[in-house]
Amino acid sequence: MPLALRDMERRLVILGSGELAPPMVKTYRHLFEGRDSRRGTYLDTPFGFQENVPQLSEKIEQYFATSLQWEFRRASWTQHNHTSARARAAFVNTLREASVIFAGPGSPTYALRLFQEVGLGDLLRERLVEGALVCFSSAAALTLGRHTAPIYEIYKVGEPPTWRAGLDVLSLFGLSCSVIPHFDNAEGGNHDTRFCYLGASRLQQLEEQLPSGEAVLGIDEHTAVVLSLDDDTVRVEGRGFAYWRVAGEMRRLERDVALPLDELRSTPIGSHSQPAMNDIPEVSDDFDVIMSGGPGAASALERIMRQAERGGVGRIDPQGLVEALLDVRRHARQQGLYELSDQIRNALTANGIEVSDTPQGATWRLSEEDSVR
Repeated sequence: MPLALRDMERRLVILGSGELAPPMVKTYRHLFEGRDSRRGTYLDTPFGFQENVPQLSEKIEQYFATSLQWEFRRASWTQHNHTSARARAAFVNTLREASVIFAGPGSPTYALRLFQEVGLGDLLRERLVEGALVCFSSAAALTLGRHTAPIYEIYKVGEPPTWRAGLDVLSLFGLSCSVIPHFDNAEGGNHDTRFCYLGASRLQQLEEQLPSGEAVLGIDEHTAVVLSLDDDTVRVEGRGFAYWRVAGEMRRLERDVALPLDELRSTPIGSHSQPAMNDIPEVSDDFDVIMSGGPGAASALERIMRQAERGGVGRIDPQGLVEALLDVRRHARQQGLYELSDQIRNALTANGIEVSDTPQGATWRLSEEDSVR
């Protein structure tokens, strides 16, 4: 193995969404720490069917270069080059040399088909053992488990809910599970788009098809699950939570707690308190958290912004909310609370609100979605 990787902590990182959003910079910075090369590799496979591959590739490269001063180069394996032995060898060799391997938005089933052609599951398990950091998000995250849910085929085409065989990378950690990102998605407004647009009914249908004891690992948006081979732990970072579901029963994995993986492998799920699937935080509670300026302020801000933009229980008018939050931010800056000020701005940005500071004060406007799905 490369000398530079021998002392690196061996970790798999799975993101629920927001892989190119400002709030994830802090998570990446701490995950990449100590890796001297400052070079990474990203896979274009999940979005390789799209016409704007060059633009999406440039977006990924600019994000890591600007936010983290890391150079990411593309490992290309798409429908346009998958019949070429030379392209196949170049793709595999690039991954064998990488210190950090990243993949994100696109189509899970398109990616899965091409990943399986090159035996990516075996290759990722090998690289993880050798010390590479593997970070998969959104569509790519769906491919990591024992089974993969064909989201677009179910949600957009209307195919009956059935699984596809996944890469089973998580078996390296002794986990028999499938991954569902975008777990707390609320874009549907008047219809259920939780659980990566599946909704509760279709998720239940899929769960009923799983072998006895096989779990679903759900990950909220803008949230990272970090699995460590060396410590044999799982840790949740970011704005939301992760969830371990077996036969419809669910355990919520709290943020910033290093949980021994043995608890997921062997502990009966009924021995833990279960959050209800339909629980939605009250807006008034979130405002109290924001005004306290505590560590959960950014998460509370983003929950309120999701409700303002997408509807649901506690919906409020976004214009008044944004202006009120900018007023809180102005007072925070006046008092020298710059970390809270940055949290407010990052929360607004992550939810489609672009803030500009001018001599006359802060202005805002709606911006395009930060991440491609």
